[in-house]
Amino acid sequence: MKYGRTYNFSAGPATMPEPVLEEIRDEMMNYRGSGMCVMEMSHRSKVFQQIVDEAEQDLRDLMGIPDNYKVLFIQGGATLQFSMIPMNLMKNGKAVYIETGAWSKKAIAEAKKVGEVVVAASSKDKNYTYIPDCSDLDIPEDTDYVYICENETIHGVTWNKLPNTKGHVLVSDQSSMFLSRPCNVSDYGLIYAGVQKNVGPAGMVVVIIREDLIRDDLTQLPVYLQYKTHADAGSMYNTPNCWAIYCCGKVFKYLKSIGGLEAMDKLNQDKAKVMYDFLDESKLFQGTVVPQDRSLMNVPFVTGDKDLDAEVVAYTKAAGFENLKGHKSVGGLRASIYNAMPKEGVEALVECLKKFEEEHK
Repeated sequence: MKYGRTYNFSAGPATMPEPVLEEIRDEMMNYRGSGMCVMEMSHRSKVFQQIVDEAEQDLRDLMGIPDNYKVLFIQGGATLQFSMIPMNLMKNGKAVYIETGAWSKKAIAEAKKVGEVVVAASSKDKNYTYIPDCSDLDIPEDTDYVYICENETIHGVTWNKLPNTKGHVLVSDQSSMFLSRPCNVSDYGLIYAGVQKNVGPAGMVVVIIREDLIRDDLTQLPVYLQYKTHADAGSMYNTPNCWAIYCCGKVFKYLKSIGGLEAMDKLNQDKAKVMYDFLDESKLFQGTVVPQDRSLMNVPFVTGDKDLDAEVVAYTKAAGFENLKGHKSVGGLRASIYNAMPKEGVEALVECLKKFEEEHK
């Protein structure tokens, strides 16, 4: 790590690729001869329109997004989508949700304010440490969509096989695994991701929505909360999060340059293996998720003793590793090893944890 940078295991805002940060630094005062920083320029200018257009095209290239899907850059982060999705997609007023952790639970609570929510499967019985079998769900015929959080940031579980929606639209919160592996966009009606974990700075969400789901009959819904508003205006209905779009665009280009999502997936699997192999062999630390549903992005683990967990956090921080404290709702420890975390960062952390374990035998 250069510039005296630390290994940052934060769940978000999270570490970004150093080559991207260097590029941003070099363009900070004068973006490509414009005489100004991207933060200063008009979102209506030709130079910024080119930034947006390139960002969208690079994302389409990376994910292979079909032409009948719109890409929207919307403010408000992922949390706003908990409300926007049911407001826009509940035609019959009913949706099926799968409860696999803190974020799907929050989404369920918001959707209930809009219409009827059927929780067709849940892993609450084992504290969200696994993904329930969703091969034969009881889905009412008049269901508008089936909703999942594809990677639960707090509990560290991920979907490796999508649910059988029995022909209904699939909606996925991909916030903490977005662009970490190949994705067949056609399997979904809507994908969304808060960008501050794997792609860029906080304050924006990417929404990828199939065109037939964008409605024009929602005249009573506030204009900003309609997907149609953002789709018709090319994400420029109002001043967008220009800085986030610019930074995300840089990350999209970076991912393309290293071989795309297939290459990223391999790197992520290699990194996660280092972490999980250590946890499986350790006498002191244990992972909290069943092996087949472990996230490649968020690795929760514990010692079994709250005071000792706190000691580990202090020990690793003193050694130069940041943000390893588990979420306040679950405690323990958590290493978020998103795309931009280098493998050597995970290896260095494992060596530090081994040293701690040796000293506490």
